[in-house]
Amino acid sequence: MFTGPERCFEIREAVCGGPMHSNWFRIGGIAQDLPEGWRDMIKKVLDYFPKRLKEYDNMVLRNSLFKARTVGIGIFTAEEAIEWGVTGPGLRACGFDWDFRKRQPYSGYDQFDFDVAVASNGDCYDRALVRVEEMRQSLRIIRQCLDRMPEGSYKADHPLATPPVKKFTMHDIETLITHFLGVSWGPVIPPGEAMSAIEATKGANSYYAISDGNTSPYRVRVRTPSFPHMQMVRYISKGYTVGDLLSILGAMDYVLADIDR
Repeated sequence: MFTGPERCFEIREAVCGGPMHSNWFRIGGIAQDLPEGWRDMIKKVLDYFPKRLKEYDNMVLRNSLFKARTVGIGIFTAEEAIEWGVTGPGLRACGFDWDFRKRQPYSGYDQFDFDVAVASNGDCYDRALVRVEEMRQSLRIIRQCLDRMPEGSYKADHPLATPPVKKFTMHDIETLITHFLGVSWGPVIPPGEAMSAIEATKGANSYYAISDGNTSPYRVRVRTPSFPHMQMVRYISKGYTVGDLLSILGAMDYVLADIDR
C-alpha cells in the first residue's frame, strides 16, 4: 500500500521540489508554473489507483481479522463528537454530514461534482470506511481538475499581492524597492480580524488572525483537528484492551506536529 502514496509524492516533488512539505503557495498565486509532463504524471496515477483500491478492499476492509479489531471498537456518537470538537472523517463516521467543501465552499470546490463520505456507526471500522471513500472522491475531483484546468498566468497581476516582474527590477529603482519591501515585509493588511476554515485530511483547520494595520499580524491562532481528537481518546478507550487502544489511535488519525504546532 505504500506504492500509491509514493507515486503521489513523486508528483508533488516534480511540482514544488519536495515530496512532503510543499513550499509552493503564495499570496496571489503560486511560486511557479506546473512542470512539463504534469498531465501525464497525474493520468498515470488516476489509471493506477482505482484498481489498487479494489484490491485493498478485499485485502483489508473485508478481512475478518481487521473487522474483529475495528468493528464496535472506539464508538462515539455525533453528539459526543460535537461536544469534544471532533471534525472531519471522525465526525462523518457518526452520520453527521458536514464537509466545509460542500457547506462553505472555497478554492472553487463548488464547481466540482463529488459526494461527501458518510457512515453511521461511529466506530473504528466506519472511520476507515469514510477515509477510503474519500480517496475515491478525491480521484473524482482530481480528474475534473485535469479536464477543466484553464490556461493562463499562475499568479495575480496585482502590486499588493505579487512582486514586480524580475526583469523590471534590474532597470527601475522604484520597482526594485517595491520588490524588496514586498518580499521582506509582505503586504500591509487593513486593521481588523478574520477567521477562515478548510476541510483538511484529518478534520477542520481553522485560521484566525488579528491585524493592527502592520505587516505582521497582531495575533494568530491556528486550530488543528488532532488536539481535540486526542483529548477524546481516554474517554472512548474505557473498558477496552491495550490492543484495542492501537486501533483507536490509528482510527483517530492524529499527527504529533498537528497537536504541538
